[in-house]
Amino acid sequence: MKIKQIEIFAVNLPLIKPFIISYATYPHIQSIIVKLTTECGLVGWGECVPDEHITGETPDSTYAMLKYTLAPSIIGQNPMEFEKIHEMMDKKVHKAPAAKAAIDIACFDVVGKKLGVPVYQLLGGRYHEKFPVTHVLSIDDPDKMADEAEEKVNEGYRSFKMKVGVDVAGDVKRIKAVRERVGEEIAIRVDVNQGWVNSANTLQAVRHLEGLGIDWLEQPVLQDDIDAMVEIKAKSTVPIMIDEGIRDMHDMREIIAKRAADKINIKLMKCGGIYPAMKLANMAEMAGIECQVGSMVESSIGSAAGFHVAFSKKIIKSVELTGPVKFSQDLGDLKKSYIIPFIQLNERPGLGVEVNEAILTQLTQHSDKVGE
Repeated sequence: MKIKQIEIFAVNLPLIKPFIISYATYPHIQSIIVKLTTECGLVGWGECVPDEHITGETPDSTYAMLKYTLAPSIIGQNPMEFEKIHEMMDKKVHKAPAAKAAIDIACFDVVGKKLGVPVYQLLGGRYHEKFPVTHVLSIDDPDKMADEAEEKVNEGYRSFKMKVGVDVAGDVKRIKAVRERVGEEIAIRVDVNQGWVNSANTLQAVRHLEGLGIDWLEQPVLQDDIDAMVEIKAKSTVPIMIDEGIRDMHDMREIIAKRAADKINIKLMKCGGIYPAMKLANMAEMAGIECQVGSMVESSIGSAAGFHVAFSKKIIKSVELTGPVKFSQDLGDLKKSYIIPFIQLNERPGLGVEVNEAILTQLTQHSDKVGE
């Protein structure tokens, strides 16, 4: 089996409501879709959502990287050779993990279809039967966040990720308002997205959070300040998760060596796709660090890829892949698998996603073909 053609689509995915985090507001999500076709006519779908704040990639730079560098380099290659595909991409360009993730995901999808098995069977088989679905609360006034949380509890949700990172005092009010509204039985995770900047600000916040039953505090400081994470972890009774600070195996080695986090948030866009994500999960498992698979708010394609990783590994204890329920239009049908409060994957080959090419055409801003 050889790769014959790669089509690249720049897509704007429409959100039901703007997605607001500490460093940006997203009225829609800019995604790059890859359609990989083999000589035998099989099609694999891939996706990436680049983020210049985390990986240094923009949608425009990622599109160009795929069109002019990465896609041409793998035409004629066997998509089953995951290690070799990544080696070839790494030799062509340093880093650029989101761009590489789009290729990686498409390869896994087409290989699963060729062999007639779900992607998780290519990763060691299915371990988890289902995962709780977490609703993400964008930054807003405390009462509005509490109102939304109450509404979602009534819909069946049992866990929330709260986006904060505006200012310590205001964020503490937001967290307390949600906790008071939903009660003690509902899980709350707090994601600062680097917004508290340093350990001093974070430890000030932690003093107010330690009695609120928070599941974990995620990436409170700047992504490259691993030493600040070490200090916070040593002084906090709230479990600490690292997100933006873990991108690749080099970061993972430092985090393990310094014992810088209680939990790791693996995202395929940060590490380069399914194959590198499995390497990070294995490293974390050896160190006894629990993992989560998170997202950059991808469509059904990218979200399904993350789920296949999560469902295959015992060390992955939670997922936060909410794109398909946040879009007013999606490219695939993964939303059917969200049976609140759980997500349960189907057993179709590859990613198990049926892509609606009419919607893809409708949402595409521009596209190109590489290969025959």
